[in-house]
Amino acid sequence: MKLVIGLGNPGIEYQFTPHNLGFLAVDRIAEQCGVRVSNRHCRALTARAQIEGEGKSEEILLAKPETYMNLSGMSVRELVDEYEAEPEKDVIVIYDELDFPLGTLRIRQRGSSAGHNGLESIMGALGTEEFVRVRLGVGPGHPVRDGARYVLGQFKKAQYKLVDEVLERAADAVKMIVLEGPAKAMNKFNQREQESV
Repeated sequence: MKLVIGLGNPGIEYQFTPHNLGFLAVDRIAEQCGVRVSNRHCRALTARAQIEGEGKSEEILLAKPETYMNLSGMSVRELVDEYEAEPEKDVIVIYDELDFPLGTLRIRQRGSSAGHNGLESIMGALGTEEFVRVRLGVGPGHPVRDGARYVLGQFKKAQYKLVDEVLERAADAVKMIVLEGPAKAMNKFNQREQESV
């Protein structure tokens, strides 16, 4: 079973912040699959869902760690152990990326954390950089003096349409990763991003 893990912070005050784009993406996938991410399990809110398409059907576990962003690895480690998952094949992490402009989506199969504390925590807990990540840009398109303050601030009304579009693309990207593999998804979604830049 694939584990689709969105990163964010629990609590209503963080719900619609750039740092919670991973949570919002998991909620979008859940909505499309007709499930609610509400079962408390392994320090996360979880839901089992079925991804269907291309004549295939795969069961996934959607998860939103409740450990707060900087301790996400604690929950992810428990999930990986509980489901006997192999990080390089079974784990997909969705998170915000301040270095990319809002609306950008990039898929990677490995790499450093680039200073993202949630990802750093997961890499430390799993002991590997080898897992798929879906990086969702949240940057304002200009340098930010206080990145932490920016990602924990609320989205502005003018950004809602772009947020909605990237959440839809993130759900499509995860579906393709699950059903057809990360290489095919990277080819489609990373290419599309570069064409629109």
